[in-house]
Amino acid sequence: MASKITSQGHSGRRPKGGIDQLPSGALRVRVYAGQDRLTKKRNYFTEVVPAGPDAEVKADKVLRKLLVAVDEDRHPKTKATVSQVVNAHVPYMKVAESTRRTLIRYADKHIHPLIGSYPAQLGALDLDRYYAELGRCRDHCTRPFIQHRTHRRHTCDARCAPHECKPLADWTIRKIHFFLSGAYERVRRWEWVTINPMTLADPPSAPQPDPQPPTPDEAARILNAAWQDVFFGTLVWVAFTTSPRRAELCGLRWKHFDLKRKVLYFHRNTVQDGAEIWEKDTKSGQRRHIALDDQTTALLIDYRTYCEEVAAKHGLTISDESFIFSLQPDGSEPYKPTTLTQRYNRLAARLGINTTIRRVRHYSATELIVAGVDIRTVAGRLGHSGGGTTTLKIYAAWVTEADQRASTILLEHVPPRPPDRMTPEERAKTAPAAPYEEIASTLRNRILVGDIADGATAPSVKDVAKQFSVSVGTAHRALGLLRTWGMLSGAGRGIRPCVVNTGEVIDDTWTPTVAEPPIEGPVPGTDGAVLLDLTLLRRGEEIYSFTAQAKPDDPEQLRRLLMGAVKRRGTTDAELDDYDLEIRRSGQSGVISTFAAM
Repeated sequence: MASKITSQGHSGRRPKGGIDQLPSGALRVRVYAGQDRLTKKRNYFTEVVPAGPDAEVKADKVLRKLLVAVDEDRHPKTKATVSQVVNAHVPYMKVAESTRRTLIRYADKHIHPLIGSYPAQLGALDLDRYYAELGRCRDHCTRPFIQHRTHRRHTCDARCAPHECKPLADWTIRKIHFFLSGAYERVRRWEWVTINPMTLADPPSAPQPDPQPPTPDEAARILNAAWQDVFFGTLVWVAFTTSPRRAELCGLRWKHFDLKRKVLYFHRNTVQDGAEIWEKDTKSGQRRHIALDDQTTALLIDYRTYCEEVAAKHGLTISDESFIFSLQPDGSEPYKPTTLTQRYNRLAARLGINTTIRRVRHYSATELIVAGVDIRTVAGRLGHSGGGTTTLKIYAAWVTEADQRASTILLEHVPPRPPDRMTPEERAKTAPAAPYEEIASTLRNRILVGDIADGATAPSVKDVAKQFSVSVGTAHRALGLLRTWGMLSGAGRGIRPCVVNTGEVIDDTWTPTVAEPPIEGPVPGTDGAVLLDLTLLRRGEEIYSFTAQAKPDDPEQLRRLLMGAVKRRGTTDAELDDYDLEIRRSGQSGVISTFAAM
């Protein structure tokens, strides 16, 4: 049927509404609703009535309803899509920059691809289907595919496997829900939509808290393992005794350590987004003052002395503005939060403990509450805004005798700090943790036993990267660690080992391995050499231990190992008689023999 005008505006004006018949037989009701607020084009309020014997009667009712809505200004002022609503909301959000970036990533991955093209006025069915998809697969797959470990060109290994659907976490779905709800509430005030459709949504319930803190025994094992490196040991100790968030821990500067009052101030967060790092206020906006026990205070004093010694070796100094925890000798850059998480989680995994750095705070809270510390004091140490928000913002209101008692209680549940500190470089010789340390340790052992002769050309960075299947950066760090140990000199392909002299020439076909298992018997092709645990003694006092491959009954090989170990300490040949080499078979505690150079 032809277009049928059932209502008009004032005399001589364009008709306000009409009914059109579609090719399917259905009737489309259209009412002019003014200019679109977003596109500035003509905006029509439309609704389709299915074909049927009483379709015209229903269409007339719909037309009158739409005309009344337009006359009473109860109609959407735009035909915006969900993506347009979200994008219009983002510039006006009053949130931290890190939160803004997170929400934008959620929109790019979970909103725009799924419902971004939908009309802004979503229905309950649209929302139910949307949340069902979020709870099905976080990657929103449509067919099976291989989940590669990286998007770069690479050779697939066990880490590249068929994709397995995993639902989006309930907390993440709730964040998306409140993000959309805020966006719709804003455009509702702009009159883009008549109602906020998110009120029709049924998001997941908030998950029940499940802290799962490590047990005191697990905490002790983690702390003892962390002390193999004075930097990481101090960091983990401070985390267990002061309970900061990881971003607060990385944001600590030396000016935040008040030695006179024995207090640590948490004022700033170090925030990371990929390679970009910046500082901001703490999560709750509070400036916390955490009382320290005597042992933690002494530890930080010793740690600053250690940092100053490291900086002095590089011709640098430590200032009050330097970050307490930093990989830079002068503390000019903070320790990255993601690096802290990865290193702590790897340490826990090596110990067989299922925990994360975040659960350190759960551990502290649990131990304090069980010990009887009042909730207000616990909340104050953790920086929680609930449970007495106003009083917890005031330093004098909660740093009291109870807080001093809290610091002592935490100290009672951690193991004592090791009496002797070991530098990361020394620790890597006997207990390598990172991949580059394992590579350097393997190369060092081959140099010590003479597999790589003194003066022979060491493998290049590219050769090491290829042989160990690691990145060029990891290979570069491994060779740099060998130079730190004094076992390499020069640069580029001119790098040469400078320890033992076996007269052998490096084999270009040599393919080392990162980790070699203990060898109980002779190694094939090495003429009876086995893996030995060696301890250097000076006048009966243990200096350090290392592992090497040699014949336990070959005096010449043992002499070379002893001389190499002694020379790395800067000792002259005249003092060689003061040193002995204690020999054990790798993995065994019994001493085979003690070798002394005569």
